[in-house]
Amino acid sequence: MAQAAGAQTADTSTRAGLFEVSGYSQMKDGSKETFCIYAENIVLATGTYDSPARLGVDGEDLPFIYHTTSDVETAISEHRRGMSSDPILVVGAGLTAADAIIAARHSNAPVVHVFRREVNDPSLIFNQLPKVMYPEYHKVHQMMVRQVCISTGPYDDYLSLPRHQVIGFTPDSKCILRDLESRENRIVNFSTALVLIGSDPNLTFLPDCGRSLAVNVGMPVHAKRNPIEVDCYTYQCVQESGVYALGPLVADNFVRFLQGGALAVISALLKDRADA
Repeated sequence: MAQAAGAQTADTSTRAGLFEVSGYSQMKDGSKETFCIYAENIVLATGTYDSPARLGVDGEDLPFIYHTTSDVETAISEHRRGMSSDPILVVGAGLTAADAIIAARHSNAPVVHVFRREVNDPSLIFNQLPKVMYPEYHKVHQMMVRQVCISTGPYDDYLSLPRHQVIGFTPDSKCILRDLESRENRIVNFSTALVLIGSDPNLTFLPDCGRSLAVNVGMPVHAKRNPIEVDCYTYQCVQESGVYALGPLVADNFVRFLQGGALAVISALLKDRADA
């Protein structure tokens, strides 16, 4: 498995016009084998799952609190092993939170869903998706709307708590919530929790963490607020010729969009080669 420990754009006298990518490969015996590659083009497709966002509340480091999509199956397995009737707590109102809810429902695990926004907030991603193209996410949004703050309703083992903020977690698996409307606190029992409120890319292998490639060069790269600026047809970085980026790095946050970005990059590279 190759892991880039460092990468930089270099224009040396012997490698003029090429990018230098240096790093190391982690070997099976634990040793590291360094490498150095020179390339005419670079495609950045690292995603944004390296640094999950955190709530910054007490108890967030407890062993049954998880923060990434790769932890969803672990959280569900922990719920099963514990044989607890308490639900899985999902925090967040994005697609990763929706995916976790779908997975939990498929495993017949009860879910309490906590998020800060209103269910009809226009900026909520579910309110921007065509229902026909994304029926699974529309179903989650439907549950969020219809099963609000009540334990009985059309959907068994699911409870939606919009306009609630997490205040903290306790070692005995309790979550302290604040109702943002009434300003009152409430306590919810849970078995495991998934805090899925976004993540940031790890671009430490680029100079200044890739800020020079972003829409706003004065701010860190962020999948939603400050993506890498690219040409919408070729996906080539506006600020650096020869460097391409795709996926969440350029605000394409749907897995279904990745194929289009990859095809655009390949098409641009083939065209450049044919024109050379």
